[in-house]
Amino acid sequence: MCICVNCNHVHICNTYALIKKQHGKFDFHTIPEFIPTQTIIQINIKNSSHNINFDWDLRECLSFSEKPGKWLTKEKKKIEIRNV
Repeated sequence: MCICVNCNHVHICNTYALIKKQHGKFDFHTIPEFIPTQTIIQINIKNSSHNINFDWDLRECLSFSEKPGKWLTKEKKKIEIRNV
């Protein structure tokens, strides 16, 4: 599991933006301004009969600042906007 979801910098981090882009969920409306230091990304290759999928996870980051559930704040706003 990507540690980014519990990081205080999740919404402004360019490494997390890269991971989201690899998962096909990049938000082109935001420009990530935060550049973390010494990150380690693990890429898992999942091979099925007709597809090869890559799962990108940030495993280590010296800039990690714990804030559990931080990623939910932006997701809640998106849900509220859709329901209006």
